[in-house]
Amino acid sequence: MLTALSVRNIVLIDALDAEFAAGLCALTGETGAGKSILLGALGLAAGERADRAQVSAGRDDGSATATFRISDHPVIMALLADAGLEIDPGEDLLLRRRVTADGRSQAWINDQPASIGLLRQIGDALIEVHGQHDGRGLLDPKTHRGLLDDFAANSKQRDDVARAWKALSVARDRLEDLEASRKTAAEQEAFLRHSLEELDALEPLANEEPALAEERKFLQNAEQALGELDEARAALETDGGLSTRLNAALRGMEKVRAALGEGDSGSAGSARSALDRATGALDRALIEFTEAEDALADAADTFQIEPGRLNEVEERLFALRAAGRKHDVAVGDLSAFRVEMAEKLDAIENADDRVKEAGKALKAAEATYDLAATKLTRSREKAGSAIARAVIKELPPLKLDKAQFRVALETDVTKPGASGRDRITFEVMTNPGTPFGPLDKIASGGELARFALAIKVCLSVGEVGLTLIFDEVDQGVGGAVAAAVGRRLKRLAETGQTLIVTHSPQVAAMADHHWKIEKSEDGKGRVRTTLRPLVGDARREEIARMLSGENVTDAARAQADELMGAV
Repeated sequence: MLTALSVRNIVLIDALDAEFAAGLCALTGETGAGKSILLGALGLAAGERADRAQVSAGRDDGSATATFRISDHPVIMALLADAGLEIDPGEDLLLRRRVTADGRSQAWINDQPASIGLLRQIGDALIEVHGQHDGRGLLDPKTHRGLLDDFAANSKQRDDVARAWKALSVARDRLEDLEASRKTAAEQEAFLRHSLEELDALEPLANEEPALAEERKFLQNAEQALGELDEARAALETDGGLSTRLNAALRGMEKVRAALGEGDSGSAGSARSALDRATGALDRALIEFTEAEDALADAADTFQIEPGRLNEVEERLFALRAAGRKHDVAVGDLSAFRVEMAEKLDAIENADDRVKEAGKALKAAEATYDLAATKLTRSREKAGSAIARAVIKELPPLKLDKAQFRVALETDVTKPGASGRDRITFEVMTNPGTPFGPLDKIASGGELARFALAIKVCLSVGEVGLTLIFDEVDQGVGGAVAAAVGRRLKRLAETGQTLIVTHSPQVAAMADHHWKIEKSEDGKGRVRTTLRPLVGDARREEIARMLSGENVTDAARAQADELMGAV
């Protein structure tokens, strides 16, 4: 819903700030006051094409900012997310557009730079314009199928078709892939079979290469390491070995202790204490030395390798690496590649059977899709007839009693898709004997807007979040017809927001909110457009003016009271 519009330096508007509300909003004013300028500024903010002629004379640039309350609109949020733009839940949406005097244009969404294309996509989801300058909404046949489906409430049928189409596409792709594989099978089979035989003989394992490389490095250094260990052991055994000398020293200590006797006093006690420390140190040294000898022996045992093991490891490692280079596959992936080769060979050997199975699956998918699409078409045909009957009933009160409306549905079984096989177009006939045709080709001016009004009323009561704009839908009508137009606009606005540019007092009197677009001269002789909200007596005076013209009479005021009181 549009909540505010801010315009700067656009044609005759120097500065304009307006707030809008839900319900039926009437914009009135004398002919030429600038209603089209105001709508043009809103369209500019919503992504319509910019023109340097929109910039006020003598200004470098002009801008328009439209604020919308979107209530986390799913379509809008998806568009913003796809574009990488952020907006907090519940935050208003600000669409801002700037156009320079040399024709350049920029766009922002909540003060974040955005493309003009994105601005228009969002504008299309927020605003629908009907009237002489309608460039969106019902005039675009691409929207007709969605509108018909919404009226038909056929979401289940649409979901069934979408699922069937996806399954059909998968089945078709599988058959095409299998047939393409079968064509190249003869060329590939010999190579695959030979390669698979080589890999089967090799039997590569996952993560085998790092282990082999590490073992190879160990084996390459084993002989040198064993020699150095032997030298270390020999050094420990030189001149009778350190353990022999340590044991001899301990025996000498025992003899000295025996000679000193058992006394603890005097010099003998001090000597015995020193001997105890020396004996303990020799014991520890002997233990450590013995442990070192044992560790050296254990280390030497680990380097006692099987003869020829280095050659075996190198042959295996080089064979794996050669296979990897041959097939352009990492050595660690050879095992998985072997499985893949086996699957390909199996597919070739059983290609005919697989193609037959895929063909049967495709036929089944086609039958499922055909059934689902047919049901969807029937739901659309039924809904199209119902819409046509409803719209035709709405036409006479809108002074379109000679007109006809229909929903043209063309089913092309050669062009299936996820949304079915139907092309939907809303068509009208304005006079008996003339052919049906698209809205924009057959109807014109206010007639076009009244057709749109009738269709919108029948398709739905106001769409939440959508701002409907009707530009002079009451053109060329008055009295009862204008009142009929007003009542339908009122119905559309009950659950949403409808803006109506009108010259009809009957329509303006039914509005929930009313603004007057005025043109005036400033002190320098320049003509400027402003927008003034009307309430109370000011609104009564405007409706009376619309009834009687420039000279407002008491009778016109009384009639204005009557019109507003009848709402």
